[in-house]
Amino acid sequence: MTILSGGHALLIGVPGLAKTKLVETLGITLGLDAKRIQFTPDLMPSDILGAEVLDESNTGKRSFRFISGPVFAQLLMADEINRASPRTQSALLQAMQEQHITVPARATICRNRFHVLATQNPLEQEGTYPLPEASARPLLMEIDVDYPDRDAERRICSRPPARKRRWPRPR
Repeated sequence: MTILSGGHALLIGVPGLAKTKLVETLGITLGLDAKRIQFTPDLMPSDILGAEVLDESNTGKRSFRFISGPVFAQLLMADEINRASPRTQSALLQAMQEQHITVPARATICRNRFHVLATQNPLEQEGTYPLPEASARPLLMEIDVDYPDRDAERRICSRPPARKRRWPRPR
């Protein structure tokens, strides 16, 4: 529902519940250009947004070139978003709310269909921080991902391992 309505969602649950696999499968199924960012305390805003680099041609002429970051994907998996610094979270927040990013001396428009599905580990986990209210505001839904019940877990464990399939991406 979140993607169909053009919004963003937060998946909350302990590690090991296949939240990342869920988002990856969703991207493949919908044929979206999907990227993943693993949030860590040392992640910088430029790791998400992109950066300008100085290029030098054979003639010695120098110019800046923008290398776009993962926010230019159609579906962005922000894994463990509550491990990032406030500065990095605010960079993602701008892209989510305003559908554009700001790099030195210019603003750049993100794609029309830009969705963030973020995961958050419980606050009891070591190295996690509460998500600021401003960061949670653009999220359309918070989805609790719990352990499967005992019967579902038995069915999962009794299945043979799945072969890795490569789904053709629509052109």
